Order: sequence, then structure tokens, then C-alpha cells
Amino acid sequence: MTTTTTKTSMTTMTTLAPPTHELERQLRTLSLSGMAQTLLARNQEAISHHLAYTEFLELLVSDEFARRRDRLFTRRLKAARVPQLKTLESFDWSFNPQIPKALILDLGTVRFIPEHGGLLLLGPPGTGKSHIALSLTVAAIQAGYTAYYRSAFDLAQDLAEADATGTRPEQIKKLTRIDLLVIEDLGMRRLPPTAAEDLLEVFTRRYETGAILVSSNRPVEDWGQVLSDTAAAGALLDRFLHHAEIIRLQGRSWRVHDRQRRRSTSPDANQPDGPQEQAANLLQPHA
Repeated sequence: MTTTTTKTSMTTMTTLAPPTHELERQLRTLSLSGMAQTLLARNQEAISHHLAYTEFLELLVSDEFARRRDRLFTRRLKAARVPQLKTLESFDWSFNPQIPKALILDLGTVRFIPEHGGLLLLGPPGTGKSHIALSLTVAAIQAGYTAYYRSAFDLAQDLAEADATGTRPEQIKKLTRIDLLVIEDLGMRRLPPTAAEDLLEVFTRRYETGAILVSSNRPVEDWGQVLSDTAAAGALLDRFLHHAEIIRLQGRSWRVHDRQRRRSTSPDANQPDGPQEQAANLLQPHA
């Protein structure tokens, strides 16, 4: 009885899962690895659910499409030099309720990119500039756009080094061709002497041809001082702000809040404040 049952089971297995090794090899030869990876499972699914040939093929094509989309996203994410994956879904809107949630969520549709618009995020440290900038960069890549994420200091350094090594034309071309250029923390660090002219060239070449997102803890009135060139700063702002949305973020620092929350639940909660806590307290707004 046992022998008969085993033979029947083996026969059923053979019927449900015919050899697919050769077909899988051919699919990989054709660079259809998404299909090859799910071929056996999809074949068993088609047999079990009595799917039509076209339905079976549609499932395989969907698998291939999903794999290529994921690989493209990974490649573009790496090329964009995104330091962290952030989304607007993970943003704590309740912490600083005055943040314009509706406007930022609308920008999350990345509609401003094909319009070659801009976005300027202004505010003190910890108010969400980086989270929003990173989220919009990731959303742009998910939507199929190319992006490049760089701090203002690093971007200025890149351009200065490209000028010194004779690769400036290639660097400028790269910064001009991408769909979204994100410049973070303008005003956070002292920039190289040539930063004003270099950044002005980038903004001029991208004017009405590519989207730019900038975050800064300094008001635009200070940008002449930040760039050490009032004329260049004025020309840069004239082009950038022509089609840019300006969002001013205010309120408490999320990083300070999060650190204090974690510290209050730790075993050392009653210990005196150390240097980091004392520095964090200075960032908190006072009445």
C-alpha cells in the first residue's frame, strides 16, 4: 500500500513540475533572469489554477518587468549617491505640526521635475530638511528619474577638483543632464574660494532645463556672505527662485527630541548631562 502511494505521489510531482532546466537556461541566455528565476513556481501555479497560456506568459513577463525595475532603481539609487533611504510616509508630521504637510506631499508626486522647477528648504538643524530632501530624491528615482544628491561643500569641492584635473567639462555635463540635482546644507560649512562661480554655472546651465532642490539653514539674504560673492549669489538666486517653491521649516529639533527620549528610557537617565546633551539643549528654542 505504501509503495503504491509513493509511486502515485511521484507521478503527480512529475506531472505538476515537468523539467524546466533547458528553458530556464535559454531564458538566462536571453538575459531574462526575472522569468528564469520564477519559471518553476509560475509553471506550478499555472497547472494548479488551470491558467491559459497567455495568463501564464503574462505572469512571467510581470516578473521580468519587476526585476528590471528593481535593478534599475538600485543602480540609479547608487548613482545618485543617496546616503540614506527615507520616505515621506516615515516622516513624523505630528512633531512640528506647522510644517506644510499638504504642500510637501504634493511635491512628493515629483511633479516639479518634468516642469524643471525647484524647491528651497530653509530652516534650522533638526526640522526635517534632510528627511524631506532624501524622501523626494528617492521618490524621483522610483518615478523613473535620475538624481544626484550632494552637500553644497562636497559639490563645490568636486567642481574645484575637476577644474584642477581637467575634467570640468565632463563634471558639468553630468550635473546638467540629470533630472534632479539635490544640494544639501548650503551654508553649513565654509565653501572653497571658487564656489560662487562654480555653483552659478551649474544653476545657469540647469535653468529651465532641470529641477534643483536646495536645503539651507541660512536665509537667502545671507547667501552673498555664504558664497563670498554678492553678485554671483544674486544671479544664482534670480534663476533658481524664478520657478522654485520656498518652504520655511520651524520648530524644535527632531534629533534633540529623539536623543532626549531615548536617554530618558535608558538606565543612565538620572546621570548629569554630558557635553552632547548640553550642546543639544542649546539647539532647543527658548521662550
